[in-house]
Amino acid sequence: MLLQYRVAALAGFVTQIFWGLVRMMVVEGFYSASSASPLITLEQAVTYIWLGQGFFRMIPWTADQEIVQKVRDGSVAYDLVRPMDLYWAWYCRALAMLSAPTLMRAAPLLTIAWSFFGLQKPASLAHFLAWLPSMGLGLLLSAAIVTTVSLSLFWTISGEGVSKLLPAAVWMFSGMVVPLPFLPDRLRMILELLPSSSIIDTPFRIYMGQYTPEQFMPHILLQAFWTLALVLLGKAALARGVRRLVVQGG
Repeated sequence: MLLQYRVAALAGFVTQIFWGLVRMMVVEGFYSASSASPLITLEQAVTYIWLGQGFFRMIPWTADQEIVQKVRDGSVAYDLVRPMDLYWAWYCRALAMLSAPTLMRAAPLLTIAWSFFGLQKPASLAHFLAWLPSMGLGLLLSAAIVTTVSLSLFWTISGEGVSKLLPAAVWMFSGMVVPLPFLPDRLRMILELLPSSSIIDTPFRIYMGQYTPEQFMPHILLQAFWTLALVLLGKAALARGVRRLVVQGG
């Protein structure tokens, strides 16, 4: 269903190119004015930015708005009586919500960025082969976060608070605003352990060659750990939330 919105994808593609150029100019100004030795080179920073623009829609921004409406008007009761696993149904919806817009934007955007705006190729074939499963785990983790936020509606009903706080937290801690290699060492080491960094920072730094082949597995296992942990948390929240949910009128 989401793959039908081609005009929206085109508009988003143009927007992401514009903001990618703005961010690239800011980073170039930073490098030209600074005498410090950053953790990544200018070429790697530009690559990090364009990867972020290409996979921008993978970020878990908010709860599924259709589920929000179902909880508000009580039609979630129909989902509860259907012979299906509600968690995995909502998880698949989140996966589609994140992956379909990404699929329509990422390939053309990255092709143009590689051709004209300084996007670098993967550091090596080994880095490229590790980057692919890492990106896949980042997508699965992002879907688990969206599903968990959607399940919080069983307690909050409107979901406005979580929907306002989630984008700011993920935006800041994932590396989308400031690439994590730019941050002070202690802060960066803490953020690298959080699930938000496993969505985009880990796969991006594998792609750029920031991690050696010996470091691939620990970082990919951390992504898998957070994905599994949030899935288990979501299933536990669903089991508890269903017992307390009240649908007005029946």
